Amino acid sequence: MEDSVLQSVDDAVTDSEILKHAEQVPVDEADRAKKVTETVRRSISVKSKAAGAAGSIKKSLEPKSGSRLKSEVVKSSLTGSLKSSSSVQTSRRNSTGGLAEKQSVRTANVASVGGKKTSPAASDHVRRSLPEIKRSLSLSAAAKEPKKPGPASTGSTPLRTPTSSGVSEKDSTRKPSFTQSTVSSSRKADSSSLESTASSVVKKTPSNLSSSLARTPSVTSGSKSGTKLSPSSVRSPSTSTRLKKGSLSSSLDRSSKSSGRRKPVTPDSRDSRFIILPQRLDLRGHRIHSLNSIGMNLSSNLEFVYLRDNLLASLEGIEILKRVKVLDLSFNDFKGPGFEPLGNCKVLQQLYLAGNQITSLSSLPELPNLEFLSVAQNKLKSLSMASQPRLQVLAASKNKISTLKGFPLLPVLEHLRVEENPILRMPHLEAASILLVGPTLKKFNDRDLSKEEIAIAKQYPAHTALCIRDGWEFCSPEHAADSTFHFLVEHWKDQLPPGFQLKEASIDPPFVEDACRCHFIFVQDHGVDSKLVLKYQWYLGERALSTFMPIPNAMGEVYCPKREDVDKFLKVDCIPILEDTEYLPIFAISSPVSPGTGCPKVLNLDVRGDLVEGNVIKGHAVVAWCGGTPGKGVASWLRRRWNSSPVVIVGAEEEEYQLTIDDVDSSLVFMYTPVTEEGTKGEPQYAITDFIKAAPPSVSNVRIVGDLVEGCTIKGAGDYFGGREGPSKFEWLRENNDRRDFDLVLAGVAEYTLTREDVGRCMAFVYIPINFEGKEGESVSVISEVVKRAPPKVMNLKIIGDLREGSKITVTGTVTGGTEGSSRVQWFKSGSPAFEAEDILEALSTSKIAKAFRMPLGAVGHYIVAKFIPMTPDGEAGQPAYAISDKTVETLPPSLNFLSVTGDYVEGELLTASYGYVGGHEGRSMFNWYLHEAENDAGTPIYGVAGLLQYRISTEAIGKLVSFECTPVRDDGIVGEPRTCMAQERVRAGSPRLLSLQIIGNTVEGSTLYVQKKYWGGEEGDSVFRWFRTSSDGHQSEISGATTASYILSVDDIGLFISVSCEPVRSDWARGPVVITEQLGPIIPGPPTCRSLEFSGLMIEGQRLSITASYSGGKRGDCSYEWFRVRNNGLKEKLCDVEFLDLTLEDVGSHIEVVFTPVRDDGVRGISMSIMCDVIMPAEPMGLALTIPDCCESIEVLPYRRYFGGQEGDGEYVWYRTKDKLSGYALTEISGTSEGVVICGNALTYTPTVDDVGSYLALYWVPIRKDGKHGKPLISICSNPVAPAHPIVTNVRVKELSLGVYSGEGQYFGGYEGSSLFGWYRETAEGTIILINGANTRTYEVTESDYTCRLLFGYTPVRSDSVIGELRLSEPTGIILPELPEIEVVALTGKAIEGDVLTAVEVIPKSKSQQHVWEKYKRDVRYQWYYSLDSVDKTFEPLPSQRSCSYKVRFEDIGRCLKCECVVSDVFGRSSMPAYAETSTVLPGIPRIDRLEIEGRGFHTNLYAVKGTYSGGKEGKSQIQWLRSMVGSPDLISIPGETGRMYEANVDDVGYRLVVVYTPVREDGIEGKPVSASTEPIAVEPDVLAEVKKKLDLGSVKFEVLCDRDRLPKKVFGAGSLERRLLEVNRKRVKVVKPGSKTSFPTTEIRGTYAPPFHVELSRNDQHRLRIVVDNDNEVDLVVHTRHLRDVIVLVLRGMAQRFNSTSLNTLLKIET
Repeated sequence: MEDSVLQSVDDAVTDSEILKHAEQVPVDEADRAKKVTETVRRSISVKSKAAGAAGSIKKSLEPKSGSRLKSEVVKSSLTGSLKSSSSVQTSRRNSTGGLAEKQSVRTANVASVGGKKTSPAASDHVRRSLPEIKRSLSLSAAAKEPKKPGPASTGSTPLRTPTSSGVSEKDSTRKPSFTQSTVSSSRKADSSSLESTASSVVKKTPSNLSSSLARTPSVTSGSKSGTKLSPSSVRSPSTSTRLKKGSLSSSLDRSSKSSGRRKPVTPDSRDSRFIILPQRLDLRGHRIHSLNSIGMNLSSNLEFVYLRDNLLASLEGIEILKRVKVLDLSFNDFKGPGFEPLGNCKVLQQLYLAGNQITSLSSLPELPNLEFLSVAQNKLKSLSMASQPRLQVLAASKNKISTLKGFPLLPVLEHLRVEENPILRMPHLEAASILLVGPTLKKFNDRDLSKEEIAIAKQYPAHTALCIRDGWEFCSPEHAADSTFHFLVEHWKDQLPPGFQLKEASIDPPFVEDACRCHFIFVQDHGVDSKLVLKYQWYLGERALSTFMPIPNAMGEVYCPKREDVDKFLKVDCIPILEDTEYLPIFAISSPVSPGTGCPKVLNLDVRGDLVEGNVIKGHAVVAWCGGTPGKGVASWLRRRWNSSPVVIVGAEEEEYQLTIDDVDSSLVFMYTPVTEEGTKGEPQYAITDFIKAAPPSVSNVRIVGDLVEGCTIKGAGDYFGGREGPSKFEWLRENNDRRDFDLVLAGVAEYTLTREDVGRCMAFVYIPINFEGKEGESVSVISEVVKRAPPKVMNLKIIGDLREGSKITVTGTVTGGTEGSSRVQWFKSGSPAFEAEDILEALSTSKIAKAFRMPLGAVGHYIVAKFIPMTPDGEAGQPAYAISDKTVETLPPSLNFLSVTGDYVEGELLTASYGYVGGHEGRSMFNWYLHEAENDAGTPIYGVAGLLQYRISTEAIGKLVSFECTPVRDDGIVGEPRTCMAQERVRAGSPRLLSLQIIGNTVEGSTLYVQKKYWGGEEGDSVFRWFRTSSDGHQSEISGATTASYILSVDDIGLFISVSCEPVRSDWARGPVVITEQLGPIIPGPPTCRSLEFSGLMIEGQRLSITASYSGGKRGDCSYEWFRVRNNGLKEKLCDVEFLDLTLEDVGSHIEVVFTPVRDDGVRGISMSIMCDVIMPAEPMGLALTIPDCCESIEVLPYRRYFGGQEGDGEYVWYRTKDKLSGYALTEISGTSEGVVICGNALTYTPTVDDVGSYLALYWVPIRKDGKHGKPLISICSNPVAPAHPIVTNVRVKELSLGVYSGEGQYFGGYEGSSLFGWYRETAEGTIILINGANTRTYEVTESDYTCRLLFGYTPVRSDSVIGELRLSEPTGIILPELPEIEVVALTGKAIEGDVLTAVEVIPKSKSQQHVWEKYKRDVRYQWYYSLDSVDKTFEPLPSQRSCSYKVRFEDIGRCLKCECVVSDVFGRSSMPAYAETSTVLPGIPRIDRLEIEGRGFHTNLYAVKGTYSGGKEGKSQIQWLRSMVGSPDLISIPGETGRMYEANVDDVGYRLVVVYTPVREDGIEGKPVSASTEPIAVEPDVLAEVKKKLDLGSVKFEVLCDRDRLPKKVFGAGSLERRLLEVNRKRVKVVKPGSKTSFPTTEIRGTYAPPFHVELSRNDQHRLRIVVDNDNEVDLVVHTRHLRDVIVLVLRGMAQRFNSTSLNTLLKIET
């Protein structure tokens, strides 16, 4: 058991070594032991304690010797059995494919559940891991050798784990890390297993130490309080916590935790032996050839599958593993492609493919959860694969990777390893990786990223990553911009418009809310006149290789990035359009968007609106806010006149401005300063308009000012507009009543005086506007009201009369235009003799027609003012005139101007005296009253009324005369003459009347009431009395016969009120007013009593019973009646409480009892009395009424009938239908009539049908009592024939009969259908319903006008009598569209050969409908080209950006099949089914070279290189030959030995063109057509040229050279030692002189002229040697120190010998002779 556990633990260790071991070289056992020993010295002590019954264990990590751990990873070893610790040695092949040495494994206090010691981190996770270890052992025991336990350890031996000293505390805080006290994990308790993180992700851990501990299981701690050991950590050799949250997260521990989430695990369940663990399959080293082999037991529940060290060559069958998370396929025989089955493994997180023979990952599908991928030790040439969105670690060491072409999009990659690959020779590979991956990359080749490489990566253009992925050869950052641009241009060369070359494609550095402009510059070739149009589309992406999303509405050359675009990349697609042909887009990518500066900028400023006087113009500014909050800018307008400075327009501070006349002939300046909400101001900008034009002359608001009255002057006016007004014209016209038009009366002036001829007519004023330039505008006229006659006037107004108090004065004057009699006058008083204004005057009277006025007292001392208003008889008033008196009003002596007494001279009446006082202000005047027996006597004063103006006539004055005397007295005491007023008649007696009247007596029935009164008005005669009764509601009635002064109360008076009236009568029969007394009562009644009671009426159903009762006891009130029905069983039932009872059916067979209670009207109740009648009998059965209402189709007829006669039984009913309306005998005997009468029903109700329409319905009814007795039958017939129902139609619908043909249907109801109306309607997309003219039948055929609309069928029901029902519309049909265009077949023109152009041609069906649809409704045809991944199964993948009808076959397509998909769409947005055309396997084309050119500057010292584009299969050993060509000569001179791609020019090339001939050769030896390219003539390097010219001008020069001491045979260079020589050159000869010495003289070794065969030769192998050949026998080899000197000597010699050459060297050197 213990050995088995150790075996399983060791197997788990080897499961996860792939990444690190794939990069390491095997080490021997001695080295490994040495490293393990050092590891033990540096490890962390792990202590464990058992805690609790549940077995929870806490673990603490303690550093030895107080050392501080700075490593991010702590490895703890855990091996051994559950009983004791032991050392086990195993033999296992490592990731390199060999067998590893035996390794020792040390235990760390592992104990079983039964109470023994367990590992430091052992807890519930350990117990969950044991069944899994057993299951793993059972699967792999057959392939394992028995393990022997090593020496047992009795105690807990602390293990030391190597730590990295190079990790800073900053890194430890930035990422999850292990420290000496806590070991932090990115997912709390989730400890990554080796399957999720290999040792390659451990930061700065020595590789040799990692190799030595490769077989050592490690323990990963989880939380601060203690360290937990997960099942994955039991099997894991090492665990890295360097990863961020979310990296390499799918360990076995996390898998178990996710299982726990699906089914919670309680503490009790954790101790159970039946806990469900992740499914695991371990078949390592079983030499399995196929996954479909018998016994594989692959199932969809497996999560961890280990199949390494087998012989698998195919993944067929792996697709069943839909839940697998860790898949180890290392060290098998996979070669690839064929990884498509992995596409089913959607949850796969770790994939190990190390140690196979894989050559390509192109078939590896996108795995959405893959986080770790190891492909080390394979034969990969590139990392081209599908995008892996969650891949964080990619290990690809020990491959044959030589290019980064096709590098996938790995958006979260953190670790990349490519050690031991040919690509490492690429300079700055790390910088290239940073560009491809992006900012997520943290480690490269197991090292932190170099700061230098990061800085270098930032120097490359933003599109570099795209170029690298597409195969661009990585170069230094200095040349990257030009190189990548040329690379892209070469890539785009086939999609650029012909005749144009791209010179620039770039984007300005973007800033937030600042204008970012793209630059696409095309250069037009000579002879091309077409205009190129560019169309743009901006995109946004997270990084250069990510998918860019289009920015809505960003289709201009400029785009302003938004705040949310910060740190993102911008991309612009530029689509060139030439002559309506759109070419494929080219693009440019920007650097990341930077935050804005916050200072706004004005991008564009203009003024919009018509520059015409009166219009409103608006300044429009396009502002880039650059990160600031948009605010309101500062705007102002300035006016600039010709040749003057602008002047600010006051008040014009808004963006809108209305042009005025002051702006005419001036230009306006709009100033705008952008300001953010934060207050930051940008640079002010201005826009200048053109000169403002004056508006055409016009006039508005033309009017006539002034009173339209005869004699007045009126004026024409109007509001002129349109520049400066000139001599406008005016005309006055008078209405001609005879002709009904107007006559001109005045012109040229705006004023006109109305005359008598104008009265009663209308005037017209015409205004013709004319501006200052004389331009005439449209005339405007206005017509006045009718001219009125002049108002009346008054003249010579004056006041006539004596100006004294009380005197009468008159105002006179001469009235014109009116009459004096109609005029009105109003009088005022004034304190001033001069008239100022009416407001300060005090009115003395109102306006009156009377012209005379009597002076009132208040006018004394004031001047009198008369206001005279002249008026016409019809009431028209003129202007008032005023006249003022010459002096003030004088006063009079006190006197009476009148005296009078008013009143009736009758006894008791009141006499009132009145008088008129004049003479100043009245004082205390004296008054006296007198009685006279005769008119001439002095009279007797009446005492008590002296000093009073009133006197009430007393009885003593009857028959006498009354007088009144008044003596006037002024306030100053002056007494005037007294005056007396005598009555004209004597005092008469007064009318008789009663002063009081009342009733005396008791209000009891039978008592006597008496009248008590007091009489006045002479002697009383026989006064008249009348007695009255009054009810409580106020109603009064006279008591007949009561006319005396007394009255005896009777029974009729009970409850009433009694009153009496008295009319006084004088003795002379004069009558006075009637007086009535107050009411007395009410009269008290006696107790109520019923004396007798009896029934009245028959005791038969239907009769009315009442009672007769005798009542006494006061006034009868509401007596109480109670009617009861008494059953035979004695049960009594109350029926009602009214005075009578109508017998009903329910009363039949019962007795009726009534109880009567007398009640007085005051509510006093008497004793009740009852009486009972005999049994009530039923009446004879009969029908009282039978009526049939008007009948209508389908409406149930319920006849109105009334039955009487006991309880009704089931009557007999018969319904008849008759065409004619029967009556009389025919109706009575309807049952015996057979002609035209049909029985149609036998129930009480009947529902007419359509058959009854137009006929009459009759009902025969026999009433039957319940006991079976029949009554007399009744028959009734309806008044009118049965009316048809209103025509309606339901279920209106549209049915499609065939394509484009529809039929309308509906169900008619309502009588007999006549010629119903049909119509078809068309509903547009906006919901408008339009009637289709002419479509009035049930069927309708679709027309072109119906397309994009819906059809509705309209059904208007019409009855046979032409009654029209309501129109009903059907539900709209679907959108009507024509037949979908189809493609019959797609054909390809061209050959499937590399370089050839394939063109897709679609064939249209021959049917007329399809021809019509294609001709009229086809919108476009879309194409998509595909290539096959495999020529066998022909799985096709789309070719990106290949969407035109033509496709140029590329080199990559060789061996593939191409397919073109063609889809046609119509103008309605529909697309047809795709049609396909497929090629055969693409063959390589004839080898050829395109765009051959020679790169290099045109001097003789430069290096030249040949460059061209090869096509035609894979290029073999193509042939290159360099040649020279003389200018103007067709001859070519071969340059011996120059067959490489590069050539270094020399002085022999001066004046020649360099020509290269390139013969392309395919890999199989097929040669193509040679292609040549040439340079411009090679010129001399400027420094050399200047020196040669100088020496040639001298004509004689010397050079110090060297020469071989021992001269060897001809044309052999480089032998012997060198000696000094002098080379002397002049225009005639050349000679080589050996200098003299102390022992010898100078000697000439060679001398000669420049005549042929003189020439100079250069050494091909040495740039310092040259040979001068004078003739066949004289030549010398010379050596110089520099190439520069050699070139000078050669050119000088050839210059001296120019007269013997066909081509002058001066011409070559461009020297003027």
